[in-house]
Amino acid sequence: MKEFTITSKVEVYSSESELIQEERDLLQSARETADNAYAPYSGFRVGAVLRMDNGEILTGSNQENVAYPSGLCAERVALFHAGTVFPSAAATHLVIACQSVNFEVNRPITPCGACRQVIAEYESRWGKPIRILMAGAKGEIYAVNGIGGLLPLAFEANELKR
Repeated sequence: MKEFTITSKVEVYSSESELIQEERDLLQSARETADNAYAPYSGFRVGAVLRMDNGEILTGSNQENVAYPSGLCAERVALFHAGTVFPSAAATHLVIACQSVNFEVNRPITPCGACRQVIAEYESRWGKPIRILMAGAKGEIYAVNGIGGLLPLAFEANELKR
């Protein structure tokens, strides 16, 4: 038997004031986008903002459904929208923020497993990493430079080839 160790580098900002202005603006937009979430069942609202390399800013919010698995996370809403309206542009940033109507979210929210795999697909499609910032309603902000920091053993297209 053999083993290997996987490590991830996560930048931790104590507040948004430590971010560069562009990232503060994207975080503000993600927080505003969370207000548009359709979350009548969980009360957990997530906003995602993509900054595209063509200068466009795209947003997405989580969309719940009474048949619970039929909803969609904010990250995938934003990424699928980007792939539809700007198929030849790539995202430079993905900023995620959340809030709850039931409790205070004072730590960063991270993408679910399905969203991590979709982010990995888009990084592969675009041929470059996406800077991902993750925040709660307040508190620390996490950042990684590429999905490998959150999904180090992603399933990739070359796995489908023989």
